[in-house]
Amino acid sequence: MAGEDSIQELELSSPPCLHFIAAFLAMEPPDIIISFARDCGGGKILERVQRFIWEHCINRTDTKPFAPYLRSFLKKLIVEIESSGEVVIDELYEKYVYYMSLKDNESVKGNARFSKTISFLFPRECWDLSSCPKSRKLEVLLHCSVNMLEGDTGCTIWPSSLFLSEFILSFPEVFTNKSCFEVGSGVGLVGICLAHIKASQVILSDGDLSTLANMRLNLESNKLTTRNDFLEHAVDSNMVQCLHLPWESAAENELLQIKPDIVLGADVIYDPLCLPHLVRVLAVLLNREGLYADGRNDRSDVCPRNQKCAKSNTCCVFDGSLGKSTRNIDHNDVYMHNGLQRWPVAYIASVIRNIDTFNCFLALAEEANLSVLDITEKMKPFNLLPYAKSYQQSSIRMLCISYLSK
Repeated sequence: MAGEDSIQELELSSPPCLHFIAAFLAMEPPDIIISFARDCGGGKILERVQRFIWEHCINRTDTKPFAPYLRSFLKKLIVEIESSGEVVIDELYEKYVYYMSLKDNESVKGNARFSKTISFLFPRECWDLSSCPKSRKLEVLLHCSVNMLEGDTGCTIWPSSLFLSEFILSFPEVFTNKSCFEVGSGVGLVGICLAHIKASQVILSDGDLSTLANMRLNLESNKLTTRNDFLEHAVDSNMVQCLHLPWESAAENELLQIKPDIVLGADVIYDPLCLPHLVRVLAVLLNREGLYADGRNDRSDVCPRNQKCAKSNTCCVFDGSLGKSTRNIDHNDVYMHNGLQRWPVAYIASVIRNIDTFNCFLALAEEANLSVLDITEKMKPFNLLPYAKSYQQSSIRMLCISYLSK
């Protein structure tokens, strides 16, 4: 009984152990997880820590670990325990031998997807927020792609979607009771967070059918009901609507039916070929005054200043500087430029990987009469993923985009 009490104590009161479980379920690099295990045992992975790992991670019945990942983790864990002079418990040895006996193709047989759990851990300062569950954490189960490097990018969890999710959970008052529409929704993580904080309507979209199917699976795995068609008003706050929406072929009349209060996107500013179509979609969704850019639909493939991004290897640079048309302002000003009404507004989280691509987006947005404001420093989200050492908030910018009244 003493051993069981120790395990229970570790689980409930030790932040390193809570971080260990969250990191394991999120499939953080094994070295990071082992460092949490050492912290749990005061520097060594003692027997009681091994029992904790076995019971709360390896032998869980609610999740099935991805075999190649678990094999790699167990190998490093056993080496770490033995090198410190501790004895490895039999269960860990036996599980490692089992996974070693599997061939690589057998360990992933029939499983082009694997499951990981993203745990948002709410710090004490936000325990009173409506977004904070009674357990003080929110766990989201996601089916992801094994073959991200083979083009299955829509079924991968990208850093900007983690950041945007933290942003939503940190500022629930911005999204609660609002109609929210996401472009390029991927695995559906952002939509699950929007449903959690009680957005009045959540509509997710993606241009890839296989990504859309995986997204629906993720929503249902997190006890959300889904619809494939568009409803002007959601009939159930637990319902998330999923739309097939390729940006290049999205009809303007279809977009005008959506009428969101808030548009969201994560890591959607990455491909010069897609940017004119993305900006057109944003402009239609955000312009409540009339048709997009006075009917300039026939120019959706043209970059500003007559430079065609889609037909060249380089994108036009907006005056040669990052953030030429962005600026840090008081958040209350976001909605008030040139008589702009409060809604709609877009929040786009993005890693700026290529300066030319980002400047091309800014130039296209300017031509479409969109105001692009950098609010990263003004509205910093809580660090709800303290265990995710492979993810850094500082690498991501939060852009607030509005349509400027003329």
